[in-house]
Amino acid sequence: MAAEVLLESQLRLAFDMGLDEKGKQIYKRKNYNNIKTSATADQLLQVAEAIGSLQTETLAFVERNDTNQITE
Repeated sequence: MAAEVLLESQLRLAFDMGLDEKGKQIYKRKNYNNIKTSATADQLLQVAEAIGSLQTETLAFVERNDTNQITE
């Protein structure tokens, strides 16, 4: 049976940059590496909101990207 091991996490913040000429939403994304793998969703959201408050653009959404290793 396969096993999964969490190796690392990345926090990605997407900021609203308005609309393009075709009316499609534009986002600017900023990535933060070396996030503790034990961090909860609530903790990450608090950090994202704190970082977002320092930016001129509006924080649109927050993503967490995990890297896992799958072994036998």
